[in-house]
Order: sequence, then structure tokens, then C-alpha cells
Amino acid sequence: MSQTEANKKVAIVSAATPTIAMWLIVGVALAEKPSAWPPPPLTAYLSSPLEMASGIKQRADAVTGQHWIEPADAVLIRHRELAWSRYLRSAAHLPDWLDLGLEHRTRFESYDHPWRTSQHAGNGQRDAQIALRSRVRVGVGGNGPLRFLFEGQDSRAYLDDTPGSFRDSTTVNEFDIVQLFGSVTMNNVLGTGLRTDFHFGRMTMDFGRRRLVARNDFRNTTNAFDGFHWQLNHGQIWRFRAFIVEPVIRDEVRLDTQSSKSLFWGTYVESRHLSWLQAEAYYLGLNDRQVTNAATRRTYSTFGGRLYKDPTPGEPDYEMESSWQIGTRGDTDHFAHFQHVDLGYTFNLPWTPRLVFHYDYASGDRQPGDSQSEGFDTLFGARRWEYGPTGIWGPFFRTNLSSPGWRLIVTPSPGWILQVKHRLWYLAQATDSFGSSGLQDPTGQAGTSLGHDMELRAQWALNTNLDVDVGYVHWFKGSYFDRLPSSAGLPAGGNKDSDYVYVQMRVRI
Repeated sequence: MSQTEANKKVAIVSAATPTIAMWLIVGVALAEKPSAWPPPPLTAYLSSPLEMASGIKQRADAVTGQHWIEPADAVLIRHRELAWSRYLRSAAHLPDWLDLGLEHRTRFESYDHPWRTSQHAGNGQRDAQIALRSRVRVGVGGNGPLRFLFEGQDSRAYLDDTPGSFRDSTTVNEFDIVQLFGSVTMNNVLGTGLRTDFHFGRMTMDFGRRRLVARNDFRNTTNAFDGFHWQLNHGQIWRFRAFIVEPVIRDEVRLDTQSSKSLFWGTYVESRHLSWLQAEAYYLGLNDRQVTNAATRRTYSTFGGRLYKDPTPGEPDYEMESSWQIGTRGDTDHFAHFQHVDLGYTFNLPWTPRLVFHYDYASGDRQPGDSQSEGFDTLFGARRWEYGPTGIWGPFFRTNLSSPGWRLIVTPSPGWILQVKHRLWYLAQATDSFGSSGLQDPTGQAGTSLGHDMELRAQWALNTNLDVDVGYVHWFKGSYFDRLPSSAGLPAGGNKDSDYVYVQMRVRI
């Protein structure tokens, strides 16, 4: 059997795993019947399969309901990333101080007419892959002041061994440690009503809207950091965070490592005193000298802030974020900026439709090769929710970009979210490179028009343990791709419109 055939067989077997788990979860959910808290001992459930399933579900839901057992990373990342019913933990009848959770996601994705210069091999017409991501969480400490967390992750891609397939450390990272840290929590510090948390070890982090620091969601691999994090908060009113870490360097096969030549630190302040004027301010520092190419070594200071109002039916909402970078890139001075504006309105109508208008500007380098670097660096941020799917797709980055657009979001029933998005894409500077595509026209004669895209997305969450996500994007490519000189390295057919489609399912137990 060839290696390609073996990979395909493994992919088919792995893709079936979430389906099996799905029926287990659905079976438990269908067996649910009301009962009081706390649940009786496990032996009490043995009278009938239905009573046993009901008891397991009650105890599993304790980590998402009013009997919240807080994981060690609760203040580090978004709530939805860690709050699901722990059926496996409940079935094993583990004590409250021990957490156990499994997650598996399978995604099929495909697109045609690649544009990256690295995709010259083969006919360059289509790239299709099956992306698998599995995670296991083990937490110790319950709601006590001292807690520990281990999270392992295995990210793989299949059907990616054909010539021209896109593959790097954003799609593959086998058998690695995403989180391994301890935390210390103190509530009502010195009678002030304040809470403080200190984290030490390897962790993932979300900050603000996640444009600069994020725990990746759609992407198949995840940013992680080794170091220290501290937060002080007064309920939901305000919060202060500070950290100093070494970014983890992903390796597709070997265990990930950190480098003492790469240091990342910062502070973040959040205020929610006013519902119509919530605010954030931040400083992020980066000294990244672990890369072998001295010309790309980064020493940045990024300052910024965000003002916003959360969406509310019958009211307008907004978001504004401004980020400024100074420092050096290699031996050149660096000065760049990023600006974002959202204006939205949620209609008090059936399906609660929300219409949002966006605009993003990320500076580009006006004269590449001179003594000034001006391309904005998004650091460790995420972009799927804003620019479109990433994975093997993701052509647009927060650098050298100018993009207006709109989005309509509706919720036809509980658990369902439907979206349609349309954005226009331009280079901020015609002579600078286009994202991570490798394409660049130093003369600027190709212009700035990258075209526009239309995205359709449907999300269905049966419950906190099972969700499905389906999407389609058509990219109407602009005149930039027709005018590029042959020396730019655009793959054959890369100037034609591209279609991207994906289907994914995630199961958590």
C-alpha cells in the first residue's frame, strides 16, 4: 500500500470518530428527564438505562450551569472555549476537583485557482484537505485557590501530499502540549472585593477582540506561550492584565519549543463602567530575534485602544479600534498602524437580524527596501470572524490592506446563526507585498484592486457538545492579478476567480 493510500484510509477512520461520539451524546440528551441537584451516587442510576443517562447528564451540566466549576484558564480565554457538559467526566464519576474533557473537530475544505507563489507544483487548479484537530483537557483543583491544567492537542491534515497542496505549521502540529500551567486565585483581596489570578507555565490567551493576541479557533493549530500572566479585576466592571512570555515555536512533527531569543510582554486594561462606552487600552512589546534572517527580526512596541457598545435589539452599536507600532524590523525603523470601524444595528424583529458595516485599514510599506518599514504586524492575532475562513484559505491579513464591507447576521431559531458577508479588498500600498502570498509588484503598475468576495456561513449548535459549521466563499479577483508581471510568480490560473467551501463538525464530551 502506498503512503498516499494509507493516509487516505487513516483520514476516513479519523473522520468517523466524531460521528460515533455524536450518537453517544445525542443518546444521552434524548434520555434526559428532570431531577434535583445534587445527583445521587452512581449506584442509584443502575436501576434503568434511562435513569443512568439522566444522572450522567445532570452531573455533566454542572460545569456549565449554576454549579460552575471554574477551569484554570477561565480568565485567559473566551468562556465558550471551555464551557461544555463533561459527559466523560460524569460517566467516570470523577470528583469535583478533577476535570476531564475531550474535543475532536473534523473539517473538509477545498478551493480552486491558488494564488500563492509557493503553489507552483502540479496543475495548480485545486487544493482539498481534511483537517483533524483533537484536544484533551485534564484539570486539577476544582474551585480551589491552587489549580493546574494540562491540554494536549494533535493537529493533522490529510490529502495534503499532492503537489501544490498548502501545508505548514498553521495546518499541522502533531502530538503537542498547548497548555501546561498552574494558577493561584485570591478572591476579595484584603476585603476590597477584588479578585486576582496568577498563571505560570504554558498557556493560551485571548485579549480584547483578539486581533493581536488570540487562542486560534478556526485555524487547525493554536498559538501558545510560556511564561507568566497576572490579572486583577472587580467583577465585570474593570480588569487589568499583564504578562511576560516566550512565544512557543510550532514544529509540525517534533515537540514545540520556546526560544529565549523571542520575548513578548504587555499590559491590558478593560473598563465596562458604561454600557454604551466600553473601553480597552493596551501596550504590547515584542523582541523576536530567534529567526535566522536578520532582516526580518522584529522589535516592536504596539500601543492601542478600543471603544465599543455591545449589540442590543432595537439599538445601534459600534466598535472602533486603533493600533500603532514603533520599533525596528531588521536594521530599519518601523512605524505602522491599523484602524478598524464597525457600525451596526440589531433590528427588534423575528430572527433578530443585525446589519454591520466594516472598514479596516492596515498600513503597508510605501517604498520597500528603504530605511523605513511601514507594514503593520498583527502579532499573534486571529482573523476568521472578520476577514473570512483561514485554514488552507485565508488570503487576507492585517497588513497592507484597505477593506470596506458589510455583513448580515440572523438567528432563525435557538442554536442557529446564518451570515452573509461582502467585502472589497485593496492593497494600501501598490508596491508592497500582498499578505503572505509572496506576490509583489515593486513598480506598483499592477495597482491595488484585489477584487471582492461574498461569503455565506451557517452555524448550528445542537448543544454545547455538538456543533456544525458550513461555509462558502467566492472571490471575484481584481485587476491586480491580471496586471502582475510574470516575474511576480503568480501560479498558472491564479488570476481566475476562486471558490472555497468547507464543512466541519466538532464534538466535545
